[in-house]
Amino acid sequence: MNILTIMKKELLAYILSPTIYAVITIFMVLSSYFFYTDLSFYNTMNVAGTSNPVEGLFQFYFNDLRFILMLIMPFLTMRLLSEEKKQKTFELLCSYPIRDSEILAGKFLSCFLVYLFMIFLTLINVIYICLQWGFEGFQPLLAGYLGLGLLGLCLISCGLFISSLTEKQIVAGMGTLGIFVLFWFLTWNEMMAGEKLINFLTRLSLFDRLEFFFKGVIDTQDIVFFSIFIIIFICFTLFSMKSRKLEV
Repeated sequence: MNILTIMKKELLAYILSPTIYAVITIFMVLSSYFFYTDLSFYNTMNVAGTSNPVEGLFQFYFNDLRFILMLIMPFLTMRLLSEEKKQKTFELLCSYPIRDSEILAGKFLSCFLVYLFMIFLTLINVIYICLQWGFEGFQPLLAGYLGLGLLGLCLISCGLFISSLTEKQIVAGMGTLGIFVLFWFLTWNEMMAGEKLINFLTRLSLFDRLEFFFKGVIDTQDIVFFSIFIIIFICFTLFSMKSRKLEV
């Protein structure tokens, strides 16, 4: 019950905040732009009509969505715990019979619901293509959306942890973005590392792990990796909240 109450409170805070409308608008503009350019590229390269639309179109589209989400997710997570600290409401929460895990779960779920809403909006592009070409053969897209869902859970868990470390939203946002960018470029500097190290870093890269999902392949090792990533950052956040509670 406490989790639902906190989740509803956070959802209301999102709805009343102009930031969320700006974030969703930017996400839709960028995702629609990339979809249009990917579709134009696909039509140009698929003159013979032999290319698979899932691999030739939506694989590129999902990769673009991955990049957009990396940039805008810090704006969704930066206020979740830092705002509580700034307004001194975290101390008030500590005085209630509410566990830290319930506070974290309520905030986590509210952010994930907003994230799912944004991802749901991208189905407009998928439905448009399916209405034009038919729905047959697009089942692998389910794996792509599963990958985006797991990515969202990872980004939120990481953003929550950074938000728990500071009272300033801008610091939380920039810190979260910095970590996301680190994971994005983790395997790019091939001149500074050997092939074995690059292959190892690829398995640790949050974004490279999505490649198989976007191709329609679900690998249990990737699911385990994302699950461990989420659990680690949730534990980090709980430790941070516990230390803050002891200070109070």
